[in-house]
Amino acid sequence: MNAREIRRREILIGERALFGAHDMQIYDTIFQDGESPLKECKDIELEGCMFKWKYPLWYSENITAKSCTLFDAARAGVWYTNNITMEDCPIMAQKTFRRCKGITLKNISLPNGDETLWDCDNVTLERINVTGDYFGMNCSNMDINGITLYGKYPFDGVKNVTVRNAHLVSRDAFWNSENVTVYDSFISGAYLGWNSKNLTLVNCTVESLQGLCYADNLVMKNCKMINTTLAFEYSTVDAQIVGGIDSVINPRSGRISADSIGELIIEEDKVDPSKTVIKTDK
Repeated sequence: MNAREIRRREILIGERALFGAHDMQIYDTIFQDGESPLKECKDIELEGCMFKWKYPLWYSENITAKSCTLFDAARAGVWYTNNITMEDCPIMAQKTFRRCKGITLKNISLPNGDETLWDCDNVTLERINVTGDYFGMNCSNMDINGITLYGKYPFDGVKNVTVRNAHLVSRDAFWNSENVTVYDSFISGAYLGWNSKNLTLVNCTVESLQGLCYADNLVMKNCKMINTTLAFEYSTVDAQIVGGIDSVINPRSGRISADSIGELIIEEDKVDPSKTVIKTDK
């Protein structure tokens, strides 16, 4: 293993300040103005560093960052980078993480997370707080435990995703998704899960106008549906609901079990009623 050069308490200025650096430990350093300070880098450890300008980590490999800060102007911060772990890092900038492989994020805050985490593969998220639209679009092979998210259109087009302990206040979550399982989570927002395939919700609470429509093989186990209206339109569904559902419209096929359904709308010119079994206690 190569010995790592150690650098401390520097202020680095100018474009490509450490372009192509490798086998390096960098502590308490400020990357001031200048684009792409760590482009094409490999085997870098960062701790207590600050990034204050655009494109900090592009086309890099084997990066660890602890207690580092990406300021507002460090937008599009991590693109085309493989095997990066970040822990205890506030990321103030938009559009971080694009077309990366092997991302681990732990205890990360993203208060301005618009268009963040796009087209990435093999992603682990733990204790994430994000505010922003279009988070996580077209990612694959994700393992998420502990995320609080406020913003529209998260996880559009994702594949092979497991989510635990989430709190999502988010319109149009999980659109066009495939093979997603969500456990022990709260999801509030209109049009949840449209056009999804193999979406499974376990021990979840859902609040959604026209939620869970146009879904293929939707499964719900021990879930609550609060203030959820016009649900399951044109969906194939196997839903076991605790409590009532305000309204259901034109499910395509499957089974729905609930304590009660406030309004059941079945239009025989649009769906075949015999293909859906509906069971209520009231």
